[in-house]
Amino acid sequence: MARQRDDAADSIGIGAVVRQVDEVTGALEGLSGALAQEEQLQTVLQRVCHQVVRAIGEADLASVTLLRDGEPYTAAVAGDEAVDVDEAQYAAGEGPCLHAATTGQVTRATVAIAVERWPVFSAKTAGNGLDSYLSAPLFINSEYHGSLNLYGRGSDGFDALDAALLELYTTAVEAALRNAQLYLQARDQATQLSGALSTRAVIDQAKGILMAVHRIPSDEAFTMLVEQSQARNVKVRDIAASFVNDIVDSNA
Repeated sequence: MARQRDDAADSIGIGAVVRQVDEVTGALEGLSGALAQEEQLQTVLQRVCHQVVRAIGEADLASVTLLRDGEPYTAAVAGDEAVDVDEAQYAAGEGPCLHAATTGQVTRATVAIAVERWPVFSAKTAGNGLDSYLSAPLFINSEYHGSLNLYGRGSDGFDALDAALLELYTTAVEAALRNAQLYLQARDQATQLSGALSTRAVIDQAKGILMAVHRIPSDEAFTMLVEQSQARNVKVRDIAASFVNDIVDSNA
């Protein structure tokens, strides 16, 4: 009978772990959907905060701390109280989010541990009802890096599994955001290249017409376009496009 009870308890424990992993997986799928919509970074980080609170049951609040020139600021939150906890750490110059952001280490602590490790921060947040802290480093690129922070009110606090799941989730978030940024950069570069090729094509057309009409070489034709551009304070591309359009219309 005792063995059966142990097996049942083990089954319940494994089931809870599976459910938590499923929650994290679902959160990552939701994040992929947000990235596919090409949302702004701050909007995506806001989604990250709300998703991770749902995915990790012990979390009541979440925030993203980013460092700008070494100075921390809160980029997104799930629960307004998280801003107060973050700012208490910034003012004290210590705390779980700063430790994770600056050391690159997942940081887990109860209130009792926090009092010993970060006494100034703990004094500022005494009586706020939070009992545990969990922060994981978040590195997107040299411009955007910091930590993803969870704050809990439950007396049990965050356990090793919560820390492992947050690290897994944060690592996947980093990879997804970096890939999304690379895609957006590549798309912008392609757009710029397409525009440059289009500009060159219309300038070459205008030069060809001028060369044929005035029987002049390519560099002189281009000089004529530049002179018109300067005289009228209009871009060479626009001068060329206007000239080509006028020729086409006159021959229509």
